[in-house]
Amino acid sequence: MTVTEESTPVSHFERIGGAGSVTAAVELFYERVLADPELAGYFVEVDMAGQRRHLAQMLTVVLGGPNAYTGRDLATAHQPLGIPVAHFRQVGGHLTAALTQLGVPGDVIEDVQAVLAQVQEQVVAGGAGADA
Repeated sequence: MTVTEESTPVSHFERIGGAGSVTAAVELFYERVLADPELAGYFVEVDMAGQRRHLAQMLTVVLGGPNAYTGRDLATAHQPLGIPVAHFRQVGGHLTAALTQLGVPGDVIEDVQAVLAQVQEQVVAGGAGADA
């Protein structure tokens, strides 16, 4: 059997336009986060070029694109920051808004939100059961 374009499953990464679209989403996301007075403080002493690169790599993996991520795992990177659930949800809201603004299909956004829900305990202070 010959695999045709029609029978090859298309990843979310490909559906939204690949690396260029992920980069646009990351840029818009960080514009929103850095403009949010409740969240901007987390990034004061952060190498934002590196931060953007890491998020683009992670988002690419989440969307089914190639895995080039070599950074720290989520818990190692985030637990020392003491992030409350409310801030985690704000960040997720900014990501959803950025993806929506860029015209990303709803089913793709829902899948990204599902991944966010799965990793929440790795990111928020105190892990599982942490409250706002």
